[in-house]
Amino acid sequence: MSDVIVENQVIKAVIQVLRQAETELPGDVLSALKSVRDRESNPIARTQLSAIIKNADFAKENVIPMCQDTGVPVFFVDVGREAMINFDLEEAIRKGVARATEEIPLRPNAVHPLTRENSGNVGVGFPDVNFDFVPGKNIKITVMPKGGGAENMSVLRMFTPSEVDDVKHFIIETVKNAGGKPCPPIIVGVGIGGTFDKSARLAKKAALRRLDVPSDDLEQELLEEINSLGIGPMGLGGDTTALKVNIEYAHCHVASLPVAINIQCWAARRASVTLEG
Repeated sequence: MSDVIVENQVIKAVIQVLRQAETELPGDVLSALKSVRDRESNPIARTQLSAIIKNADFAKENVIPMCQDTGVPVFFVDVGREAMINFDLEEAIRKGVARATEEIPLRPNAVHPLTRENSGNVGVGFPDVNFDFVPGKNIKITVMPKGGGAENMSVLRMFTPSEVDDVKHFIIETVKNAGGKPCPPIIVGVGIGGTFDKSARLAKKAALRRLDVPSDDLEQELLEEINSLGIGPMGLGGDTTALKVNIEYAHCHVASLPVAINIQCWAARRASVTLEG
């Protein structure tokens, strides 16, 4: 039947979105980088931002990865409840990642957590694939390659409800302690609420959000305070430490207050493709 989605479509789609994400910086991110460069008062910071933008343009023009760390391939897959598939969708994504590693190429980043034995870009629980079920018959695949430098600066803390006023300070201090390690200017994804693991997933989704989505009052306040730290592009000082602060919320247990922070580097790579059922 023509409306059945087949395995090879998914494999090709995964290669397509990985190539786009690795080689082409999203338009909203590139626009934000150019905007802060034009407003930057620190000459060293302007030079860094210009180099970042030049690097992104070169990667797109030559269809090569914009960073030597091609990251952990994190997938968010929206599966239509009426989608017709007769294969293992997660395994098809793994096959696509394996092929993309060779064809793009990608750096083989997956290792066993203890032995450090390299398994390419696939392995136990790797790549990270997250499924949501939505209305319709299509499958939308979004990939977010996540670099190790920024990921290593991410934190999670279980607050008590009486500590709600400490959350803002916790977010700012996390960015301050990260300094230049996550390759600023960064995007700060914050997940507040849910459970221990839910808050981390919320933070990852917050880091994935487009930069041209308007900020609420708390997000804007945090962004201004973070940029007042003076860390600047690549940690060398300047007006812009973060491009955006995005917060996602979920209700939580009456006795809990989980807060997770997932930091994204300037190379905020993401791409999506929709397979029509």
